[in-house]
Amino acid sequence: MQFQYFLPSEILKPYIKHYYIFESDSDKEFEDTVFPSGEMEIIFNLGDGIWESLVDQTFYKTPKIELWGQITKPLAIKSKGKHTMLGIRFYTHTAAYFFKDEIGIFNNQIFDLEDIIGNPIKNLHEQLLETSDIKKRIELIETFLIQKIITNDKRSDKIEKVAHILSSLLNDPTESNINSISVKYGITPRYLHKLVFQHTGLAPKAFNKIKRFQHSLKLIHDTEQPFTSIAYDSGYFDQSHFIRDFKSFTGTTPTSYLENQFPINQLII
Repeated sequence: MQFQYFLPSEILKPYIKHYYIFESDSDKEFEDTVFPSGEMEIIFNLGDGIWESLVDQTFYKTPKIELWGQITKPLAIKSKGKHTMLGIRFYTHTAAYFFKDEIGIFNNQIFDLEDIIGNPIKNLHEQLLETSDIKKRIELIETFLIQKIITNDKRSDKIEKVAHILSSLLNDPTESNINSISVKYGITPRYLHKLVFQHTGLAPKAFNKIKRFQHSLKLIHDTEQPFTSIAYDSGYFDQSHFIRDFKSFTGTTPTSYLENQFPINQLII
């Protein structure tokens, strides 16, 4: 399995975290679990392989053009066949620039993007299949994304406000800071929660929990710190809170996570 990242052009840097391509030339089937990242994705299946995701205890085939809503709990997936997957990863708040619907309606689901956007995304997928040049593929995607930003520009003021709110929350996730942010923008804490959820699919508290979890996951991979140190470095009060959150987002404990294989997550951390 190979995983490569590509940065967006200057004009799209405020909106797109990165593009990536995932390739696998093995026919071997495997199962994995996707963890919450706090970021939505669009994924184009450009190969012959099949992906399935678990819904109500049954695996269903995912569409050729996937829109991943915010994942707030572990999601089981299954791979069959050889793959070429081209992904677009947004920042927490920036998927809202490209969709007219409230972002929260997409949570914990993988949608067929053709059902939402229609022929324009279908045509883009067909164009991506006509070339194997990654540079050309990204150019095609960026042309499409820039046009979407232009047509959805009416939401930009609110989305920019959400971006500032999220930045403030990362620095201080406490309830008192939420009240301070609300006063700063002349809104109630209740409306702040609504505004953030509508444009990110996450409540402020959930946003902070996922970011804290992702930080701990990176420390597990990049360092050999004991779990107690990882817990404190990630902003947890103690190790028990860290383990509880970790299990809610992965379905397993930190110790079991290290002992088992999660190939997709380990590639993208």
